[in-house]
Amino acid sequence: MSLVSKIIGFQLKRRISKLNNACADPLNSQNTLLINLLKSAKNTLYGKKYKFKEIDNYRAFGSRVPPVSYEDFFPIISLILKGKQNVSWPGKIKWFAKSSGTTNDKSKFIPVSYEALRDGHFKAGKDLLSVHLNNYPNSKIFEGKSLAIGGSRQISPLNDSSFTGDISAVLLKNLPFWAHKFRTPSLEIALMSEWEEKIKKMAIYTSKQDITSITGVPTWTVVLIKKMLELSNSNDILNVWPNLELFIHGAVSFKPYRGLFESLIPSKGMKYLETYNASEGFFAFQDQKNSDEMLLLINHGVYYELQEIRSNSDKIVSLEQAQIGINYALIISTNSGLWRYKIGDTIMFTSLNPYRIRISGRTKHFINAFGEELIVENAEVAIEKASHLTNSMVYNFTAGPKYISGTSKGYHEWIIEFNVPPKNLSEFNKLLDQFLKEQNSDYEAKRYKNIALGLPIIYSANKGTFDNWLRKKKKLGGQNKIPRLSNNRDYLDELLPTI
Repeated sequence: MSLVSKIIGFQLKRRISKLNNACADPLNSQNTLLINLLKSAKNTLYGKKYKFKEIDNYRAFGSRVPPVSYEDFFPIISLILKGKQNVSWPGKIKWFAKSSGTTNDKSKFIPVSYEALRDGHFKAGKDLLSVHLNNYPNSKIFEGKSLAIGGSRQISPLNDSSFTGDISAVLLKNLPFWAHKFRTPSLEIALMSEWEEKIKKMAIYTSKQDITSITGVPTWTVVLIKKMLELSNSNDILNVWPNLELFIHGAVSFKPYRGLFESLIPSKGMKYLETYNASEGFFAFQDQKNSDEMLLLINHGVYYELQEIRSNSDKIVSLEQAQIGINYALIISTNSGLWRYKIGDTIMFTSLNPYRIRISGRTKHFINAFGEELIVENAEVAIEKASHLTNSMVYNFTAGPKYISGTSKGYHEWIIEFNVPPKNLSEFNKLLDQFLKEQNSDYEAKRYKNIALGLPIIYSANKGTFDNWLRKKKKLGGQNKIPRLSNNRDYLDELLPTI
């Protein structure tokens, strides 16, 4: 190991005490953060409008500042996009993460301040590496290169001094100098927008490099590994990258992909680490060896609030009132000038000391056509279990309701694209239904004796169905994805004629 690698590894390991201290007293850390955020923004346009100077506790903050969606907050964001300073965060914001979130045609422009990069994304990234190195003292990730798969939208100018791209591209352009020593491929390749050509060039570029870790979305990482195996005429990626030890993933649940990855990377020493790194901030990452729960990052520029989904209540609470097992919509205030912003994600707490979470879905991605309240996490767990028992592997899926008509009962329709299809699709369907019942008591109640909700119907899609649909929509690549669940039939009706 080089001297530089040893020094960086040593310094990163030492960060663990600061992270542990913040997590040991999370409510105090969050309250202090909120007051500091308000002080920083008190003289901005938004701060003056809601009199941030007069707010010194959460109760006052919650009663004075309104919760907002992106659409609600867009008049503020549009001023920042035009280059106006001191709008909702002091100074001028230069970077904007462009995000569609799903296949929606409407893009979102999320401001990314210097403080959000320094004290949020990059600080969290260093803490993640610190946890990994402390969990695995013999790790050799800094003896090779980290392959970053991201940046589907190239950086483009908004005006003379502002730029936009997806969050991975923004992060790549702003990485500290030392981080570039350990990453690959070149920025020219990493920021290519044409994904098929990008994957090919990435495979060629990294074929002779010592890759020790990969960071990316599971779907595109699978495509890259398969391309690498094709170019190397090998059936084992460890013949190409023998020291590969870590895959850092996010954007979609890893549950349906784990079996596929374990077949592509047949190493007992391979580690998988989930992150919750969004355009709006770096919120959480997996910190334990044998658990897929993620540690909520308390002191990284984001103040968290929660709104319970199940009760359809408008009540919003702080972390202090969080409960385990409740489905919450996440609301954030950040050091990029987002205030009580509804991010659109839902989470569940698995621990309150420290705060650990799982992502349960999106506020708009669920099926509740018959009172079943099926969320994405239910679907992903059920898919994973059904795949395991039928020795199948799922590449992608989407589901939605088939409404009651005449004497016909309502039911759910699923379109599933398999990498390895089950020998018996009917058996897979019954297992999926069984595991959905185990995951969700409302679904189980509606399925009781087929009275309110019939057995699901699964359509097995041809390989390439989902990618071809995204390509047609000019959404192929990066974090664009078809929603796993939808409460309407828009995606089903577009996809069904293509399978």
